[in-house]
Amino acid sequence: MDEKSKLLTIGQFAALHGINKKTLMWYDEMGLFQPAVVNPENGYRFYNYHQSAMLETILLLRELEVPISEIKKFMENRSARSMKELLDEQIEELDVNMRHLKAVRKTLCNYQENMDMLLHMDLSQICIISKKACSLVTVEISQDASYDKQVELITAETQKYQLRRLHDASYGTMISVESLYHGAYHDYSKLFIEIPFPIRQKGLHVQPSGRYVRAFYQGDWEAMPEKYEEIFAFGREHGLEFTGFSYEKIINSNVTDRMEEYIVQIEMPVLE
Repeated sequence: MDEKSKLLTIGQFAALHGINKKTLMWYDEMGLFQPAVVNPENGYRFYNYHQSAMLETILLLRELEVPISEIKKFMENRSARSMKELLDEQIEELDVNMRHLKAVRKTLCNYQENMDMLLHMDLSQICIISKKACSLVTVEISQDASYDKQVELITAETQKYQLRRLHDASYGTMISVESLYHGAYHDYSKLFIEIPFPIRQKGLHVQPSGRYVRAFYQGDWEAMPEKYEEIFAFGREHGLEFTGFSYEKIINSNVTDRMEEYIVQIEMPVLE
């Protein structure tokens, strides 16, 4: 079999790799990937099997959204070292994207759970639940700083942990159980954002695993202390003592913008 009989037309070669032949024509015009042979009489392009590995590398890099200019630079200086460096970079970026997608999935599941809860919940119910430990980004609540400034600070903090947007995590406020026991119901100490993927890093607040009392509140914010009184009464009735912080977060802010309709989820850890 002579060399010419081993050649594939542009249509055959494109079909072999599951792409449009216009893609091969564009790669040729860009100087990224040329055919093995061009018929001088009619300009028809022909390719051989030996070029498949090179094309698949290009297609993989394009799938990873590597710019044409970077791929071209790599193809002009191909070596085991340059290939490894490029792959290391792409794997690292892919890992970041995968963590982001896992975070988005968890957020969607949390939203789904919250919406199901909203449809069936009894706001008067107080119950005991079990929680796994999770990591929180926190900033101190300062009486001198505006709420907008504090949100700005915690948003800046989240960027250290590869959270692309606030929808990647749930967020809320913390108040110490000690303050609540002393009747200081408005003595909030921290804003928090929950990291939606496992991470252990210095500077994070770990919300401990264990049993929590969960309650919900809707109404005038000034009347929230009444809900805490109900929680303490529930604790006394069941022989429970609380510790650490109470964690509050609004669970329906994505379906209403009226403060009086906000539903606050309150979770307080039980001292074991």
